[in-house]
Amino acid sequence: MNKTAMPAQYELASLGARRKSLFWRIHFWAALIASPFALLAALTGILYIFTPQIEQLLYADLDHVQPVGEMRTLDAAISAARLAVPAESSLRSVVPAFAPSDSVRVFFMLPDAHNAHASTDEHAAHRAAPAKTAAANRSARTAVVYVNPYTTAVLGMHTGNERFGAWSKKLHSTLLQSDSWRWLIELAASWLMVMLLTGIYLWWPRNSEKGLPQRGASGRKAWAQWHGFIGVALSVMSFVILTTGLTWSKYAGDQVRLARDSIGQASPQAPRNLTSTIIDGIAPMTWQAAADAARRQAPEIALQLIAPRDRLGTWRVSSYDPAQPKKRVDMMLDAYSGHALFYSDWKNQTAFSKATGIGIPFHRGEFGWWNQLLLLIFGLGIVFSLLSGWVMFFKRRKTGSLGLPKLLPGAWKAMPVGGWICAACLFVAMPLLAISSAALATIEIFLHYRNRKAC
Repeated sequence: MNKTAMPAQYELASLGARRKSLFWRIHFWAALIASPFALLAALTGILYIFTPQIEQLLYADLDHVQPVGEMRTLDAAISAARLAVPAESSLRSVVPAFAPSDSVRVFFMLPDAHNAHASTDEHAAHRAAPAKTAAANRSARTAVVYVNPYTTAVLGMHTGNERFGAWSKKLHSTLLQSDSWRWLIELAASWLMVMLLTGIYLWWPRNSEKGLPQRGASGRKAWAQWHGFIGVALSVMSFVILTTGLTWSKYAGDQVRLARDSIGQASPQAPRNLTSTIIDGIAPMTWQAAADAARRQAPEIALQLIAPRDRLGTWRVSSYDPAQPKKRVDMMLDAYSGHALFYSDWKNQTAFSKATGIGIPFHRGEFGWWNQLLLLIFGLGIVFSLLSGWVMFFKRRKTGSLGLPKLLPGAWKAMPVGGWICAACLFVAMPLLAISSAALATIEIFLHYRNRKAC
């Protein structure tokens, strides 16, 4: 090829054309990096959002009971639960029955997962036997025991990720790998954000364009129109889902929490030096007394209780239903009087806490059928967007070529100042994006010099 031909060929390329070629290139790289894991995340996310219905079918006999007479004390239910786990197990927390048909949930840390289902009481061991896939979770050290609050009969037990909700959450967040693999999903989410921003730029109508799918279009043109239209139509949902997902990721999450704390938007926290006041002649509250004291002071929502660690410790109480963020509550109760030494409800939350308090349950589909329906449409839309992108790629790609979108000379110089500022903000917020972008820049430099030699 003539070495002077290429510059002359493109010297009249407009700023808009060079800029568009740059964003096409970035959009392609983002899709290449994110698509495999994003597709898995979308499919596993669709499965995860139907957790309430699936768990209702699987665990109705554990979560719900038939009300008969008066409830026994919470202490009696806990005593029964202790018989379903090894004697060395430590009690972590308890969720008392909220509705009349609810069971009591007692959470333990197991000393030895191999004996997670051991029981010193034959009847309790027999009732705990239906717990699903115990043998497959011998490495788990946590367990929840379900107890009938009216009879204190042990209904069953789950360890580790045996429960479908825990399993599907781990599948969606780590693909059933250890937490050290969470970075893969975070990397995909980071590049999905880049796909979203560059995709909106590429779709944005210019001149006489309408940006809507046109009748009569066929082949790659039709795929491109629907790919862009659906991607942009889902852009608001995409931004919410990606943002809320990144808030509890490892590296980007650390950056979000650092920014949150630096501007004073962290949730109210109880002082670390809170202690109970010992009252002569008054014994510390029992579990039932603590539950009653908490119920008198908390909104009408299911609560989770954690007992004091010692005589001067306090009871920790928090809401257990994320689907009702406006009833969120966190309390520290005096172990003798039951008075709240610390109290924080929805009104005390910061703007950031309120946003995540609504955004994260929405991400998980915990607000009911309408939330699940929106997420189902979103998930299917994402699957279509990803697959249609690859359909267009293979329709465009010439045999024997890499299929990279053509990058016009001077394209990188055409990046607007706002684009560089946006990129810098994204790099700070998403460290994995910055690291992978550096690797990508190395590849681009190599391709650039290889093409120059070829010319």
